[in-house]
Amino acid sequence: MIEPASDRVGLNHTRVNHNALQITSKQGKKMAWDWEKLNRQHQQHGGPPPQMDDVINQLKKFKPPGGSVLIVIVVLVLLIGYSIFFTIESGSVGVVQRFGKFVRIAEPGPNFKMPFGIEKVTKVRQDRVYKEEFGFQSDRNDYGGYTSASDTASISLMLTGDLNVAVVPWIVQYRIKDPYNYLFKVKDPNGLLRDLSESSMRLVVGDRSINEVISKRDEIAVEALQVLQKELDKAETGINVVTVEMKKTNVPEPVQPSFNEVNQATQEKEKMIYQAREDYNKAIPAAKGEAERTIKAAEGYSLDRINRAKGDAARFKDLYTEYAKAQNVTKRRLYLESLQELLPKISRKFIVDADQKNLLPLLNLGNNGGESK
Repeated sequence: MIEPASDRVGLNHTRVNHNALQITSKQGKKMAWDWEKLNRQHQQHGGPPPQMDDVINQLKKFKPPGGSVLIVIVVLVLLIGYSIFFTIESGSVGVVQRFGKFVRIAEPGPNFKMPFGIEKVTKVRQDRVYKEEFGFQSDRNDYGGYTSASDTASISLMLTGDLNVAVVPWIVQYRIKDPYNYLFKVKDPNGLLRDLSESSMRLVVGDRSINEVISKRDEIAVEALQVLQKELDKAETGINVVTVEMKKTNVPEPVQPSFNEVNQATQEKEKMIYQAREDYNKAIPAAKGEAERTIKAAEGYSLDRINRAKGDAARFKDLYTEYAKAQNVTKRRLYLESLQELLPKISRKFIVDADQKNLLPLLNLGNNGGESK
């Protein structure tokens, strides 16, 4: 049977397409693909160029040597490459575990590990400041750290050293300084931090009065930080406390009016004590000065009297010595000297003859204001 020419051309055209898209291999290793050659063959046979649908259909029929084994191998290679390579960000470290056992610390940068879960990497941020709040819950995290929502109002209620109840809210900011201790030495480091922080704050507040708790918050915060850090180091938590910040401290709301009255009474008491001390500081120095002046005057008077007595005694001794030598002369001189000293002091003097017997007529002389010599 003789085929028509048109059928032969179409058959040849189909064979050309098939031959051009057919994968020829020498020992199953090479696929022939020559698009321009295919176009030339079609042009030589007068047919249209190959369509995209034909190409896609031929590609779907293509199977690589070895079948799905090669695909599995490629996927395994990609998985291995993905599982052995990891990157640690700046400010962080990677804790590497091999079958759950700690083996090393990975520093920031690209690192490698064993694949398929043999080694596991836990990233720990060491530059981040975490935060725990006690006795209150803030609406916004100003520190960029972790904020726990498990606080209750009872945490801030504390008994002071003078048996008063105070509301003491505070914040603890911390960093992770030892990733190994943080991950492996303590089961729940954050929970332990909260428990130790609360016990440390209660210990410090319990040694102070309510007024000290309200007015000396900075001192309490520093002391609480020292106590808390000591306990955290003892427990090997790997946590370094950055700061302890005391918020506004007050008494419970139901007793606030009574507490205000007590404060007013205390302030009034302190005011009166201050005024009393001021009066004391004024009166006592003045009294001490007056006493000192009186003592000095008495000492001066005593010294003057002693010196006078000594002078009179010395003068009397000298007179006695002269009297013993010439009694009459000394007696007359003493008499005259005494009169010389006394007479100028007498305003009215009456001189009477020693032989005068009757002095009555002379008594009226004083009435005239006259003076007789």
